[in-house]
Amino acid sequence: MPGEESVYLGGGFIPRGKAAISPLDRGFIFADGVYEVIRSYGGLLFELDAHIERLRRSLREIRMEQGAADGLGEMFPELLERNGLSGSEALIYVQITRGAAPRAHLFPAAGTAPTVYAHAVQFDPPFELRDRGIPVILVPDTRWSRCDIKSIALLPNVLARQMAEDAGAGEAVFVRNGTVTEGSASTFCAVFSGTVVTHPESNLLLPGITKKVVFDICARAGIPAAERPVREDELYRASEMMVLSTSREVMPVVSVDGMKVGDGTPGHITKKIQAAFHTINHPA
Repeated sequence: MPGEESVYLGGGFIPRGKAAISPLDRGFIFADGVYEVIRSYGGLLFELDAHIERLRRSLREIRMEQGAADGLGEMFPELLERNGLSGSEALIYVQITRGAAPRAHLFPAAGTAPTVYAHAVQFDPPFELRDRGIPVILVPDTRWSRCDIKSIALLPNVLARQMAEDAGAGEAVFVRNGTVTEGSASTFCAVFSGTVVTHPESNLLLPGITKKVVFDICARAGIPAAERPVREDELYRASEMMVLSTSREVMPVVSVDGMKVGDGTPGHITKKIQAAFHTINHPA
């Protein structure tokens, strides 16, 4: 087990205490960058190809060279190993910015090297919360109109998540013009008449990788699933709700703004999806 955490920066591994990023980095000055978080199940990287593809898509959408993501999939296992996490539950965070350059709103000069940074940390899964479920609150979706880009500009998400914490809730769910979009760091799903429903992919929310896995599970298990806008005023009809993310996996929602969902405990469809998800990522 290494004594000091190793991080990836500038094309190599260095001790975290020696990592330095320029104060003129455009990620620091403008939040001009994108990121991904990848889950490691004892060294098995969850949906790695999908995460890399989403990262490349984010780079493309902000007009950065997708080559900045080259080699990351091969680097991640070494990052885990250097931090003694190859056999542990862990999260890998990777961020790519447009690099360091004199402050100006225009893109920097051609040839400016992007800043590619990654670290890995041990992760303790929230098993108890997944067993009992969490309350959530609804908040106005005041974010920009390109939420499909996994941008590092997350101030509205930070503020919403803190609102949830202050209210004793486990997540904040955004509502835009009367329609539920997504959580501050999750995909939101509701169950109506036995069908799992979530907002269609659009520029108003991030395309969820865990959501795609859950929809595959539903297809194999014969659970109806659909993408359509969910109105805030129909939430009272939902028999179950859940939020999905890389770290939380399938998290039951048991109340919304104090309103009980179903009987106030995780529903049977949510539990069935949870069990199938666990089997996929914790094979015997």
